[in-house]
Amino acid sequence: MFIEDVLAGAVRYGSSVIFATQGELISERAGVINLGIEGSMLCGALAAFATASATGSAVAGIFAGLAAGGVLAAIHAFLVIWRGANQLAAGLAISFLGLGLTAALGVSFVSKQITGLGAIEIPLLSDIPILGKVLFTQDALTYLALILPFIVLFALSRTKWGLILRATGERPEVVRAYGYDPKHVRAAAVILGGALAGLGGAQLVLAYTLNWVENVTVGRGFVAVALVIFGAWRPLGAAAGALVFGAALSLQLQLQARGVDVSIWLLQMAPYVLTLLVLVFTSRRQSKQIPEDLKAVFGGT
Repeated sequence: MFIEDVLAGAVRYGSSVIFATQGELISERAGVINLGIEGSMLCGALAAFATASATGSAVAGIFAGLAAGGVLAAIHAFLVIWRGANQLAAGLAISFLGLGLTAALGVSFVSKQITGLGAIEIPLLSDIPILGKVLFTQDALTYLALILPFIVLFALSRTKWGLILRATGERPEVVRAYGYDPKHVRAAAVILGGALAGLGGAQLVLAYTLNWVENVTVGRGFVAVALVIFGAWRPLGAAAGALVFGAALSLQLQLQARGVDVSIWLLQMAPYVLTLLVLVFTSRRQSKQIPEDLKAVFGGT
């Protein structure tokens, strides 16, 4: 069924972007924009694939992806927070670093295949028409991606950790007055954000492609940064944007599979064009939601 296949693909393909959006959102709510999310996704993907290939364990690959994404984000945190580097320039440099590293180190894995994460059918729920296939016959990381925005929302709005994080992005002097170092809070947020992006890269190779190719993320990290803005720095809004991106990607793949007579290049452009259009139509409203410490970066007033 065409609609069912598109919706199931939206969840499967959008999950890696959900991880990246939640990671970037955490970083930005602490006052640091990280364009290096793309690099963290790539490093997480390669680390996950290489580990799964060497050990035969997809679970080990998941932890390797988390670690690799966090390590690359730690470099960004050091450059921006302790050395005062420009956030946007440093983030782009980190992304190119991730692209170069994974291209060089991933050559030997190009022709290899792995046993990834299999689908887990939830009894009874997987039998529900349409929704059963869309939501309840996914892999473990996809299930985690679907609940992660709710976890992040609760953590940001209902916990002391979330209050400190948000205050660091809005009024760091208040955080300092309460005995916390804003630099340490921001560094932790950036590293956690990078780790989640690495987990998104791991989901991409362990549950979707099951192989490694250079630049396997094809810009998903940059899309995630845009979707955080689209979602007005809210976890559920950013996740919804990731699912829309996933739906556009799923649609173009389904159309290709059915032999629709449309240029393959136009179909491959569609998810990214849709993301740009959404940003164009929502940018005015979202500009009012920019965290205080990011207004200079985004040009807000």
